[in-house]
Amino acid sequence: MITLDNPISSGEIPFTDTKIEYSFSFFPFEKYISKMKKHLTLVLMALPLFAFTQTQSERDARVEKFLKEHRTEWHDLNVPYVDGQTLHDLIIKNGYKSALEIGTSTGHSTIWIAWAMSKTGGKVTTLELSEKRHKQAIKNLTEAGLIEFVDAKLGNAHELVKQLPGTFDFVFSDADKDWYKQYFLDVTPKLTKGGCYTAHNVVDGNVPKEYNVFVESNKEFETTIDRQSRAGIMISYKK
Repeated sequence: MITLDNPISSGEIPFTDTKIEYSFSFFPFEKYISKMKKHLTLVLMALPLFAFTQTQSERDARVEKFLKEHRTEWHDLNVPYVDGQTLHDLIIKNGYKSALEIGTSTGHSTIWIAWAMSKTGGKVTTLELSEKRHKQAIKNLTEAGLIEFVDAKLGNAHELVKQLPGTFDFVFSDADKDWYKQYFLDVTPKLTKGGCYTAHNVVDGNVPKEYNVFVESNKEFETTIDRQSRAGIMISYKK
């Protein structure tokens, strides 16, 4: 109830002794406030999801811009653009979250893998022998905005793969080709069931034919070869 002074008659000074009472009891304030609280709660709950969506959208734009600007510059033992896209799509399709890359080079394939990991909520561990390439890869990953999704290790992969505890659900092998079989033997016990082991250059003659035969005849894996590039990627799913 609100009480206001009112003039007695026209021409007199307002707000004298006469009172007029206005009642707002007809308006359901409590019900209105309750509804407003519910709406505000829903908005606050949605804010973190909105913030994540915006952040990922901005990240995607940044990565796409970086890859477009540097598309013709990946010559130092890096994968072709189409093969990077293939690796990215394999991870997204299967929702992989724990990747291992053997052979970083200067980070082209790492960027594709890390980009996929940024979407699945995972991370990639990548190994590189050359300090120069290792440093350049870190620089590239930082510029692309993906360094937080990468654990870049410098050292000899022959030893590092044995030391890594695992487990992994995605592996990309692209280091010294004559060691491919040994990498496969060292890493696949740490590969989860349903995980994917990929190897580069299995079509262009850089990888010994014995490796292809060895993997394709392994009954614990279902293997195909992607031939979109002249290098070729062997894709093996652990049964």
